[in-house]
Amino acid sequence: MRGKTKTKTKIKTKIKTRHDFKWWRNFVAKGAIYFVLICVGFVYLEPIFEMIAKTFMSSADIIDPSVTWIPKNLSLNNLKVAGTVLKVGPTLRNTILWSGGMALAQTIVSAMTGYALSRYEFKFKAFWFVMIVLAFIIPTPVTMIPRLMMFVSVQDATALQLIGTALPQVSMALLGQGVYSTVLILIFYTAFNMIPRVLDEAAQIDGASSLKIFWFIVVKMSATTILVVFLFSFVWNWNETYITGTLLRGNIELLPSKLNMFNSEFSTLVSAQGGAFKLNKAYKMAATLISISPLLLLYVFVQKQFIQGIENTGITGE
Repeated sequence: MRGKTKTKTKIKTKIKTRHDFKWWRNFVAKGAIYFVLICVGFVYLEPIFEMIAKTFMSSADIIDPSVTWIPKNLSLNNLKVAGTVLKVGPTLRNTILWSGGMALAQTIVSAMTGYALSRYEFKFKAFWFVMIVLAFIIPTPVTMIPRLMMFVSVQDATALQLIGTALPQVSMALLGQGVYSTVLILIFYTAFNMIPRVLDEAAQIDGASSLKIFWFIVVKMSATTILVVFLFSFVWNWNETYITGTLLRGNIELLPSKLNMFNSEFSTLVSAQGGAFKLNKAYKMAATLISISPLLLLYVFVQKQFIQGIENTGITGE
């Protein structure tokens, strides 16, 4: 009896030891993972925290070496000055309309292109697929020169003003050459491939045309994908300044463009008003915060649908 009791005690001790070791190993592993995630997250979030902190610092806090993160005296003056320099009212309206219109055009064209590549077989399909990918791989400055020359030639031949207007970029978006249109097409292509073709066949048996199949089946089942594509396009068009600056030439005032010219705009405004303001880092941080705030607010309201759409489109590789 004593031998059996000792054996049971040893077994229980071993089980408890293994359990304790397993729990400790899991604890250390999770701790290491969280430590790495916190470090990586801080690298990305630290500039944002610094931007927010300096935005609300007073002039005295800016020159005070003891103030790093938390302002001693909260001030909204930086936001007021930055908003005045950026002309935040009209530029914000112009940027929202511009980015929204371009995103809408890109979403429609990308959906139709992705549907055609997913559902139809035609000659040179592989060739055109490669051309679409090459349009993304080739650097934008390389393709910008021939595009600019093409628009200038059309402008000279038709006497229609193109450079300095929205027409070139609108036409590019409608022809599948907008900002990162290749990525948007591939997102739709992947999402549409996940929809069973038997649904198309069943609709065809019932007499539905290709347009009705596209609208009532494919589009209706891809609402989250459409939202993801629209948001991607909206953000990319919002932040894009190279193509816009080359073709639009500043004739439409947009927030990112005004932010790029903040130093000169600030100097011009101060000289015109005869003020005593001096450009400092706080004004620039406030201007940057104003520029990205609409995008942050947009993400806050649609983050649930956005994350769900990313999962459904297979962007994560699932």
